[in-house]
Amino acid sequence: MHNTIYEQSGGSYTQVGDYLFPDLLPGTDERTVGPWGLRHLRWLRRNRRVTYINLLTTGKLPGYLTKIDGQAQEMFSRLIEQYAATEGITEQLKAEDQLAWVGRMNSIRERAEEVVLSELVYC
Repeated sequence: MHNTIYEQSGGSYTQVGDYLFPDLLPGTDERTVGPWGLRHLRWLRRNRRVTYINLLTTGKLPGYLTKIDGQAQEMFSRLIEQYAATEGITEQLKAEDQLAWVGRMNSIRERAEEVVLSELVYC
């Protein structure tokens, strides 16, 4: 027996504690989106409210965030490889002087992260 109009039209609820919340947009679980997508989501909520609301209400938000996350991860990996090759960081350096290798790779990771955030995540 359905109690509400929402349930009669096929809607469902999720119980959280003592409260029932309607399942308005199925499949919007943020845990399936990676770290780059979650950063972009926070940025959208703060800076592009209209775009965020449009994506949310049309149900396109999870797919959009997954796409951004994939592009950002690919760009990040590619930049790390390019920077390491340009600066001559090799496995031989890693074997000879691990501390220098770690320091240089951390520098590369930070620069690559900065580029990805400015070019893809926060725009």
